[in-house]
Amino acid sequence: MDLAFMLSHTSHVLSTELTAELAGLGITPRGSCVLASALTGEHTQIQLADMCGLDKTTMVVTVDELEKAGLVERQTSPTDRRARIIVVTPQGREMSAKAADVIDRVHEDVLASLPDGEREGLVAGLTRLVENRLSRPVQCERAPRRRN
Repeated sequence: MDLAFMLSHTSHVLSTELTAELAGLGITPRGSCVLASALTGEHTQIQLADMCGLDKTTMVVTVDELEKAGLVERQTSPTDRRARIIVVTPQGREMSAKAADVIDRVHEDVLASLPDGEREGLVAGLTRLVENRLSRPVQCERAPRRRN
């Protein structure tokens, strides 16, 4: 059993399916994550990048795309004039809701391919790994690049 391969493969296939499904709305999974995360409160680009697992450069490009589409606005932080808060526009709220529906549908379809008794166990086990043992990568001189 190659756990790393199985997790990587399923992540890649699921991410590809989500990308294809969200393309119909004109948004990427990254963009959807930024929108959904920005809706949870006042967050800077750096905070949102951390919430979505994006590097600084990818975050800037993603926010540029969302801003160009009229889904977010950059506003100066009231507490730090150097920082920018990402504010979701009404159009962005609508897009986020539509994207969430697509993501939920794909996730439900994927989990429906498992027998009833395995669905909850898979999600519970992965949640425990992400929240505990596999929450942060170890220090590594030549760490593999993360796919987003």
